[in-house]
Amino acid sequence: MNKPILVVSDIHGSLSGANLVMEARKIHDPAYVLCLGDVLYHGPRNDLPQDYAPKKVIEIMNSISHEIVAVRGNCDAEVDQMVLRFPLTADYNILHEFGQFIFATHGHVYAKDHLPDLPNNAVFLQGHTHVFEAYEASGILILNPGSVSLPKQGNPKTYGLLDESGFQVFDEQHNFCLRKDYL
Repeated sequence: MNKPILVVSDIHGSLSGANLVMEARKIHDPAYVLCLGDVLYHGPRNDLPQDYAPKKVIEIMNSISHEIVAVRGNCDAEVDQMVLRFPLTADYNILHEFGQFIFATHGHVYAKDHLPDLPNNAVFLQGHTHVFEAYEASGILILNPGSVSLPKQGNPKTYGLLDESGFQVFDEQHNFCLRKDYL
């Protein structure tokens, strides 16, 4: 069995969010961490995380930089790339894992309601909304791990796990929240 991929989004400079990434990494032993953006800055539309500590988040994320595949979020800037040791400036990344075509993006350029041209049975992964979800639409699997720091719409802090059977979402206590199998 192949190792899973840990899918995280919307850390927004939160120390507890970065620590949740590290805890999930230890629990699930992923092949790598797929970060869907918004790593350091909270943005003008979000409240400041209670534990906003971007310099500490930089240290934590850089400590596993060799394990991170990332895309740029709407709150990520060139100045963030200057301090992070993993590439963070691409609007999307295309992966081929577990026999699936996976389009990973933050969700502010391409989104569930503005999909790129994808092959049937593709996986579309996005963050940005801070709300976890997993569903199929027109032959595309739409997945969102939620946010590890600033969840919205009453959701808990969450992260995702992608493996050969599908996608799972876990909360900050690492309790199972949602599962979606591949089509």
